[in-house]
Amino acid sequence: QIQLAESGGGLVQAGGSLRLSCSASGRTLSSLAMGWFRQSPGKERELVAASSWSGGTTHYADTVKGRFTIDRDNAKNMVYLQMHSLKPEDTAVYYCAAAQGSWYALTLNNVDAWGQGTLVTVSS
Repeated sequence: QIQLAESGGGLVQAGGSLRLSCSASGRTLSSLAMGWFRQSPGKERELVAASSWSGGTTHYADTVKGRFTIDRDNAKNMVYLQMHSLKPEDTAVYYCAAAQGSWYALTLNNVDAWGQGTLVTVSS
């Protein structure tokens, strides 16, 4: 059973940058699709970035495309989300997630493991 733990959230001004980290333990990430979801009050949790097991294929929500980058270091069992040009609407709790298979498997009902979440607050 894999355990995930996020870090790196915080308060940032609009236009700023943050880098979130997700540390995995219990098993290797190397065969798992990994993703970052976010959830803001009153809204459904949504997938913002996903990576295939190798990192060779990535997917981004339209709302973050060109501003966020997901990458992973399977040797270190780490996944990252680099966020630039942050907007107040990016304010949310960000969750790291893992799933078997391709990045398509990263749906709310199919995620195998979730982190506890890290809060990102973007002030205007």
